[in-house]
Amino acid sequence: MTPDDDPTADFLDDVRAEETPWRTDRPAGERAPSPAERPERWGRTRAAGRAAAQAAPYLQAAALVAWLASGAFDDGSGNQSG
Repeated sequence: MTPDDDPTADFLDDVRAEETPWRTDRPAGERAPSPAERPERWGRTRAAGRAAAQAAPYLQAAALVAWLASGAFDDGSGNQSG
């Protein structure tokens, strides 16, 4: 089989979509389109979500440290009778 007879490449060429206009490069010197206007009423909600996403790794690390500390300081008494 020669490299030109690759059935996978032929299949991909058949099913690949044509290049969409919004994914092509802009011509040199053309300005980027302005960003879409965002309603201000969601500003606080977006800020709270952003803050929670930024704090998530720290909360996970704190939970891990607390779990490890609870195991390290366990005196072994537990709730066992006997």
